[in-house]
Amino acid sequence: MRSLILPAGAFRALAHHISDFTADYLEKLPNLPSYPPGVSGQQTQALFTGDLPLEGIGAAAFADLERVFNYARPSSPRFFGYVFGSGEPISALGDFAAGVLNQNATAWRSAPAGVTIERTVVRWLAEAIGCAGFSGSLTLGGSSANLMALCMAREAKAPANQSGVRGGVIYCSAEAHMSIAKAAALLGLGHDSVRKIAVDEAFRMRTKDLRAAIERDLREGKQPIAIVGSAGTTATGSIDPLDEVADLCAEFGLWMHVDGAYGALAALAIPDAFRGMNRADSLSLDPHKWLYQPAGVGCLLYRNPADAQRAFSHTGDYARSLTNDPIEGFAIFEESMELSRPFRALKLWMSLRYFGLRAFQHSIAEDLELAQVLARAIDAEPHLERLAPVALSAVCFRFKDSNGDLDVLNQAILQRVTQRGRVYLSNAVIHSQFVLRACIVNHRTTEDDVREIVAEVLAAAGEVQA
Repeated sequence: MRSLILPAGAFRALAHHISDFTADYLEKLPNLPSYPPGVSGQQTQALFTGDLPLEGIGAAAFADLERVFNYARPSSPRFFGYVFGSGEPISALGDFAAGVLNQNATAWRSAPAGVTIERTVVRWLAEAIGCAGFSGSLTLGGSSANLMALCMAREAKAPANQSGVRGGVIYCSAEAHMSIAKAAALLGLGHDSVRKIAVDEAFRMRTKDLRAAIERDLREGKQPIAIVGSAGTTATGSIDPLDEVADLCAEFGLWMHVDGAYGALAALAIPDAFRGMNRADSLSLDPHKWLYQPAGVGCLLYRNPADAQRAFSHTGDYARSLTNDPIEGFAIFEESMELSRPFRALKLWMSLRYFGLRAFQHSIAEDLELAQVLARAIDAEPHLERLAPVALSAVCFRFKDSNGDLDVLNQAILQRVTQRGRVYLSNAVIHSQFVLRACIVNHRTTEDDVREIVAEVLAAAGEVQA
C-alpha cells in the first residue's frame, strides 16, 4: 500500500465499522469489568509493541481495536479512579468530524468556522459559571491552562519575557494540584517560589496563614505575584474561600487565579459554593471532566485579553493579519502559547447544542448527590471510616477494622479491588494516612454502581485478611 488516498467507498465502509463497533461497546459497557482483570505490563507489551511496519496491512489494522478497548475502560460507570470525564458519545462524534475537517483553529483566516465556534463556546462556558464577559481559549487540559494563567500573572506583576525572570512568589493551598508547582518550574520561578499554605479541617486554604506568608515575603524583600485558589482540590474536592482570597489579592495587588479544573463547572449545580470565583483574573476549567467530554479539552478564562496578549503575543511576519476587521483579524495564537491548534471546540459545541445546558446541570447534580450517597453508606458501615468532608464528588475513606498497619492493609485492599475488576478506585494521602478514593464524574453512574464500592471494598478486605 503506497498511496495515502482512501477512496470514499473504503472510508465509508471503515467508518460504518467503527460506528457499529463503538455503538456495541457503549451498549455493553455497563456490564463490562471497570478495569481489565489480571492486566500486566507484559501483556500490553506483547499486544501493542512491535516494529514499525514498512508496508501497511490495510483494513486489518482495525481488527486490533477490540484489544485496545479491552485494556482501558475509564468510561465505565464503575470507574471511580480519577477526576476524569466519562466521554459522552455526541462529543466523540464531534471529535471524529473535527479530525476529518483538520482545521488549524489558531486564527479566523485559517479556520473561520473553527475560531468563531471556539470563541462562542468560551463565551458560553464563562456565562454558565457566572463569569460573563471573560475571554479565553480552549487548552489541552487544566495543567496547560494553569501554566498559561501563571505566565500571564508573571508578565502582569514581574515581567520576564524581554529580560528574563527576576523572581516572584506564588501562593496556593497545601492541597493544590501538582501542576501549580510544575508551572512555577517551567516559568523559571522554581519550586521554591511556591508557598504551600496550610489548610483547615475541611482542607481549605487558611487565609490567616496566607496573609502571614505574604507579609513575611514582603518584609524579606521578595515579590509576591499571584495567589492560586483551588475550586476543587484533587484529593478531597475542597473549595478554598475564594472571596477571602480575592480580598487579599485586592489588598496586596496580586493576581488571582482559580484552579477550577476539577470543580468550576459544578457551579452549574451549586453556584453558592463558588462565591468569589468571578473576581479572579484568570480561571481554569476542564470540560473533559465535568462536561463529560473526551480528553483533552480544557479552558482558560481571563478577565482582560490584554494580559494574555502581553504574555503570548510574538507575531512573526508569516502570521501577520492583512485585515483591520476585528472578527476576521482575530488570532487565538496572540492570546495563547499554542500556534498550531486542533479544532477542540467542535465536540463541545455539538454536545452543548444537542443536549442543552440543563442536561449537564442535571448530570452534575446527580454526581454530587451520588457522592453524598456513598459518604452516607461509608458512615453507616462499622468497618469503614471517612477521612474528609465531601465538598464535591471525591470521597476519601479506608477500611479500619484491623489491629495491624492500616496503610499496608488498605494498599492491599486497593490492589485486590482492582484485581476483582468490578469497580476501580484510586488512592490519596490524608493526614499522612493512605486512603481509598472514589471520584464520581460520570454521567453513566447510578446509585447501584456507587453502593457497589462499599460491597467490593468489604469483599476485598475479607479476601486480603483471610
